[in-house]
Amino acid sequence: MDFSSSVTFFVGENGSGKSTLLETIAVGANAIAVGGNDIARDETLSAARELAAAYRFAWKRKTGRGFFLRAEDFFNFGKRILQTTRELDEIIAGYEAELKLTPRDAGLQRAIGFIKGQKAALVSRYGENLDANSHGESFMKVFESRLKPGGLYFLDEPEAALSPLRQLAFLKMMKEFASQECQFIIATHSPILMAFPDAQIFSFDEAPIAAVEYDDLEHVRITRAFLRDPQAFLHRL
Repeated sequence: MDFSSSVTFFVGENGSGKSTLLETIAVGANAIAVGGNDIARDETLSAARELAAAYRFAWKRKTGRGFFLRAEDFFNFGKRILQTTRELDEIIAGYEAELKLTPRDAGLQRAIGFIKGQKAALVSRYGENLDANSHGESFMKVFESRLKPGGLYFLDEPEAALSPLRQLAFLKMMKEFASQECQFIIATHSPILMAFPDAQIFSFDEAPIAAVEYDDLEHVRITRAFLRDPQAFLHRL
């Protein structure tokens, strides 16, 4: 498979293999995982690691920037950030208690300043508490803070957390970063996301996997037909 576009979509029914291949490529790229576990230790990616060992990957320009994100892992990521923030608070409180006993201890003062700096960086990047936002708001905040020029991003069904309006906002964000040499490979069911201009679309619904046009996608045809006449579909239920 040749990924010749800045944005590539994997499209197909559930169980067609699109997420498995996305995970395999993310493992092969040694991507950073935004989730509860690192990609090398995540037990749910054991099959992807086996598959990746059987693939050969070639790069026009390899980058260490970017990440891999599955929609179902996002909740774990929020918990991870919250836990880290609380742990930093506990360390700061412990050092400050010690400092009351030895107020001239320069080492403790430096340690407190360093850890407060770590916490401030987390808060600046993600806010005080990702859980305080809606799922869609938190999702967008993570992307706003972590997308960097020249990055390679693997996303599995990002639309799961996004309303149609936020999907459009996400398209705008992708367009901005695609112009800054970013590349996105996305498994999705969303006709809104698939409409990204000049995107490469691979269909997994038939073997072999093949590039298809947006208007030929079953997802797009069914969605259009339903929106034109929803009662015609509902009458058959």
